[in-house]
Amino acid sequence: MKTLLIFLILPLFIVGCNQSLGTIDPKINEAIRVNQIGYYPNGSKVAIVADQTESDVFFVLDTKNQQKVFEGILQESITSPVSQKSTRRADFSTFSTSGNFCVYVSGLGCSPPFEIKEKVFGELAVAALKSFFFQRASMEITEEFGGIWSRPAGHPDDRVKIHPSAASKERPEGTVLSSPMGWYDAGDYNKYIVNSGITMGTLMSLYEDFSSYFSEFTLEIPESGNAMPDLLDEILWNLKWMATMQDPHDGGVYHKLTTAKFEGMVLPHQATNQRYVVAKSTAATLDFAAVMAQASRILKNHHPDLSIEYLKSAELAWNWAQANPEVYYRQNDMNKSFQPEIHTGAYGDNSVTDEKIWAASELYISTHNLDYLQYISNPESFNLPSWNRVDWLGYYSLLRFRNDLPNLPENLISTIKSILTESANNYVTSANASYYYSVMGQSVKDFVWGSNAVASNQGIALIQVYFLTKESKYLQYALGNLDYILGKNATGYSFVTGFGYKTPKIPHHRLAEAERDKEPLPGFMVGGPNPGQQDG
Repeated sequence: MKTLLIFLILPLFIVGCNQSLGTIDPKINEAIRVNQIGYYPNGSKVAIVADQTESDVFFVLDTKNQQKVFEGILQESITSPVSQKSTRRADFSTFSTSGNFCVYVSGLGCSPPFEIKEKVFGELAVAALKSFFFQRASMEITEEFGGIWSRPAGHPDDRVKIHPSAASKERPEGTVLSSPMGWYDAGDYNKYIVNSGITMGTLMSLYEDFSSYFSEFTLEIPESGNAMPDLLDEILWNLKWMATMQDPHDGGVYHKLTTAKFEGMVLPHQATNQRYVVAKSTAATLDFAAVMAQASRILKNHHPDLSIEYLKSAELAWNWAQANPEVYYRQNDMNKSFQPEIHTGAYGDNSVTDEKIWAASELYISTHNLDYLQYISNPESFNLPSWNRVDWLGYYSLLRFRNDLPNLPENLISTIKSILTESANNYVTSANASYYYSVMGQSVKDFVWGSNAVASNQGIALIQVYFLTKESKYLQYALGNLDYILGKNATGYSFVTGFGYKTPKIPHHRLAEAERDKEPLPGFMVGGPNPGQQDG
């Protein structure tokens, strides 16, 4: 799953002049790395030259007439500590004319083309969020809304069985449940509460931070045109599934809805093996509590009945987790005791301290119940959010609503601010000296499985610091990570399918691999560089 970044406009710069360049070689050279979608007129604009050149000069060319519109000097080379390769920067931030351009270096050629304009990422934003629609389970994707990616409905999930690991007195093994809707995971057709946790928290935070933007934001989904913003309609598709994963008898939440083994590379309607809900876990239950508490806020003005229902579900889940604080999902151990064995994504987590902080934060904000404050400890360091490290989702929310929470301890907020700002300043300092002029990639630890989530979450952290400080430099470096995602990186790929000059064609994605004769579904951000290569 992916994270969408919405950015504000940066301060005004100076426009260059049109000049003829004479004879040039317009051949595209991928060694000149740019954001392959484009740049805001008044934003930072930096290309990276990743090949040797004798020239110290670069130009920005208008691709329609090959006229020079800007001239600049390449900066001194910087060597990567990882590969020992060298790069040079071409900074054309002062050029602010709208149009279609490339960066040209004599002897190398032109960069991939890009555009400069206001709302340059508008189409990308729509596609990135509509990618969730294409992941919908239990629904036919018609040609009207899916185009060439239309497909029959798969997984009605109205005959899901209780796996023996999840059996209880009220719901013995083999009990049949209905658990439709939700989103497929990227690599398979199962549905995971833990993965949904960070995804839902990120999307709902996006809405809470930019609700006015989404009031007129259209995704062209079946719900478009109703009284609710399209982003919330899409979020609700997964929320309604998550609600079915709670055992109403005790409040615990099943870890995942899954087949026993991964299905083949087929379309959803062809993947018909029996599906199960598997063992309750503390991590899944706390993630669920956090999501439902946050959902109760964003739905309050649109679905007041659901808002009340989801807050009650969140509190019930919290109580179960309090009574069952160390029920960890350990798939290998589970398989020694129960049949059928489960061999799909485990998402096990041996510490739930972070999940408890996130859940307590969201419940406190939504209820103002002071009892939850005792479970929110001061952070000791900044931890970039990931599926198994979610405490800072809670801290972000506390910052977002700090002015509405008079009983929030001042020391807690000041500590959160201080640690987050210090981390952002470290990001900025390291990016200034880096070989790709980006926050992403300063440590080999950034290149985990799904490393583009690291780049995206770094960008979100920088945006949160901008909200605190109003200093535009934090937006600039957040945009730098978006540049990284869209082509200004060591691979030369724009990592979003269908957007950019060079984009992934065979992503690790069930729907794409099932129909390799088609272009990949647009708007999906692929995992990114990872030396482990777990998908082969």
